[in-house]
Amino acid sequence: MKLTRKAVLSRAKAAELDAVRKLNCCVNAISDLEPLSQCQNLSELYLRKNSIASLTELFYLKNLHRLRVLWLSENPCCGLDPHRYRMTVLRNLPNLQKLDNQAVTEEELSQALVDGEEITAPPAKQTIENCCPGSSESNATESTTETENELLHFSLEETNKIREQLGMKPVPRDKFSSFSPREADSSRKKKNNILNAILLLMKELDTEGLEIVHQTVGRRLQALQKKELQEER
Repeated sequence: MKLTRKAVLSRAKAAELDAVRKLNCCVNAISDLEPLSQCQNLSELYLRKNSIASLTELFYLKNLHRLRVLWLSENPCCGLDPHRYRMTVLRNLPNLQKLDNQAVTEEELSQALVDGEEITAPPAKQTIENCCPGSSESNATESTTETENELLHFSLEETNKIREQLGMKPVPRDKFSSFSPREADSSRKKKNNILNAILLLMKELDTEGLEIVHQTVGRRLQALQKKELQEER
């Protein structure tokens, strides 16, 4: 989900972005923080349980000098190293007084200069939209159709390459037809569409992102295997 100017104003119940002082966007599948760079008077920002993939999104918050409270936990950008995550946030947002509902200390701010990673450039944006000037509604529809076709027609080689990266078994060639979107069963089609979408998006992830996915898939597989064993008993 792209956080738009309209969405920010609606949630904050404000007329202009510079009038936004407190913003709660928890559990909204948000991945892009660019519009927040214009909220110059923002002092409290709550972003728990979203889809922020990289700490480079903090670039858009660095000039919000009034920002004192930030809740960013339970996002993919938090990664597997809590110390590195906290130090990086504090190095780039040294005016924070509370991060993830935990008070920021002077010692942490000093340590962040050593252990934190400074973010100096905005994240590289990936887009699958047709954004050419003058695009009509029909062009947008055509672009969406092309994207759906790309999602639903992964080759066997591409699918198995990504599955290998996740430590998953390859799909046998004689079983690959089960990934076809032309299945009559609507439930199967939905699952196939979701799988293909995930595989396509994973091509955009870096090593850190893939590691997070790998860990999540591992936990999910363990839970399902445990459930199957319980059912067999």
